[in-house]
Formats: sequence, structure tokens, C-alpha cells
Amino acid sequence: MRRSHHKDGGGSHPPRLRPPANRVSPRAVAHWAIEYLLLWGLAFGLALGVAAWLGDAGWSGMPGWLTGRVGWLPYIVGTAGLLMVTAAPVWRYRVHRWEVSADVVYTRTGWFSREWLLVPVGRIQTVDTEQGWIERLLGLATIKVNTASHTGSSEVSGLPLAVATRLAEQLAHRAHDLRDDAT
Repeated sequence: MRRSHHKDGGGSHPPRLRPPANRVSPRAVAHWAIEYLLLWGLAFGLALGVAAWLGDAGWSGMPGWLTGRVGWLPYIVGTAGLLMVTAAPVWRYRVHRWEVSADVVYTRTGWFSREWLLVPVGRIQTVDTEQGWIERLLGLATIKVNTASHTGSSEVSGLPLAVATRLAEQLAHRAHDLRDDAT
């Protein structure tokens, strides 16, 4: 039995999207690593506190199998944090890509599952450039492309500040021009 491949989606496999052309800045790896380090450092500190509190309190509400193992909590959290701080930013850098064509903003994100988002330039309502304190230290910025639909909005973090600023200006002008042409 043969499967037909029609343009209307009747084929056996959905069409494959090519990766967007541009990577984010390599400095984004440092940005994400610092963010993860701060988050996992806080989690490690909390795990130490919980382990010390539960270990010293002799709390009877804990199951017996857990009583002797509470001291493992900081090691487990620390190991998970170390993996996230070292591996996740590199993985994220390999996956996150972006591209802007004449009529669409195209992004790819994701960890284990991928999300490809194509935002038509004509649907753009606002374009924002943001910089958190870590981004400012590294000369990076995040661009947010907003549409009337939340699911149609997109964001690209880890861009060099000059690229993000120029891109925001270009997209805002292009979206404005397309709206003017449509009226």
C-alpha cells in the first residue's frame, strides 16, 4: 500500500523545517551558566538548610527509610546543579537559533522537544529590547517580538546589544510599513 504525498498534509511525514540561519552570541553560554549557577546555588543552600534542620530536629513525621538519607539531599541537588550549570548552557546554545527574512521572524528553541516559531512580520505589534543585569555585564540583550496572540509572540535571548537594537528597529519599521501598505 502506497501513501500519497500531497501538499495539503496527506503525506506520512510532516514537512521538515530547516534550522534558522543565525546562532545567538557565544557569550550567551556564560549568561545562561551564570543564571543557572545562581538558581542552583540557591537550591543547594536550601537543600543544606533542610538537611541540617531535618537531621537535627529528629522529626518523627519522616518515613523511616528517609531518616538516614536526608544528608544526601545537598549532594543530589549539588550534582544536578553542576550538570545543569556545565551542560545546559552549551546544549541551549547549540539549539537556539533565529532568523529574520523579509516577511517572517523565525526562531527555534527547546531542550528535549523543539519549538519552531514563525511570526509573520505583518502581525508584529511591538518589538522590545531588554537587558537584565547579567546581560548588561556581558553586552547582550533579549529581543521580544509581540503579536496580538500570545502564542504568536517570540523572543530571542543572547544577542549582542548592537544586533538586538538594530534588529528591533528594523522589525518595527518593517511591521509599520506593512501595516501602512495594507490600509
